Amino acid sequence: MALPNRRKTRVLTVKSASYITPHMVRVTLTGDDLSDFPDHMEGAHCKLAFPREGEDLASFTAFHQAILPKKKVHPVRTYTVRSFRREGLELDIDFVAHGDSGPATLWAQAAKPGDFLAFMGPGPVKVTDFYADWYLVAADMSALPVAAATLEAMPRSAKGVAVFEVHSLDDRQDIDLPEGIDVHWLVQDDPHASSTAQLDFVQDLDWPEGRIQTCIAGESGLIRQLRQLVQVDRGVDRKDAYISGYWKVGLVEDEHQEAKRAGAAG
Repeated sequence: MALPNRRKTRVLTVKSASYITPHMVRVTLTGDDLSDFPDHMEGAHCKLAFPREGEDLASFTAFHQAILPKKKVHPVRTYTVRSFRREGLELDIDFVAHGDSGPATLWAQAAKPGDFLAFMGPGPVKVTDFYADWYLVAADMSALPVAAATLEAMPRSAKGVAVFEVHSLDDRQDIDLPEGIDVHWLVQDDPHASSTAQLDFVQDLDWPEGRIQTCIAGESGLIRQLRQLVQVDRGVDRKDAYISGYWKVGLVEDEHQEAKRAGAAG
């Protein structure tokens, strides 16, 4: 039996879009291109390409289905698969809406049924095996989807701590997490400013004995410090520590990705 194609470009349309919290828009995408979408990809990253103003679905689809090499004519941003429901072919992507003028934010805030984008991926799921005695999950709003998907995939017997930094207390989300995970919500009301709130919180934790796994993602300046704390100061093995910078204060995604490739962004 042929394996599902994880890497092809899929042109998908919006089925619904709504604010699930004051600063998070959930867009549900659908389309026949999801018929071979692989199961259990919640938490995997993907690339989304957004149409130009006034572009119609037919020309957008023709461009992305062309076999010839393509010039980059559509803005592309990295996001996370929040959930996929094979019955109905529905794929959820959560977008942070924090007042910037980026192409993804603007598209998501205005999204309505029938709108469209191109989906590329998914990439690999970040944490697939759960074997630790204790888990540490930390994320700002940009990384809430991967953190939530990871928590939902954990064994129900898992124990640990999750700390989330959100723009307001109203941005707290219901997550189907194990009872043994202690959840803390921190408020950072300026999403464009650096914050050490998560670092301060993790530094003050009573570090347990036993094997530890992490799922930590967010602003790259903070991530660099958390990586030092977790892997160097606390000695968590690198293979047990998913720690990744998703964005950087003052940089758009293209600049941040270039900085990461150069080893400067964390």
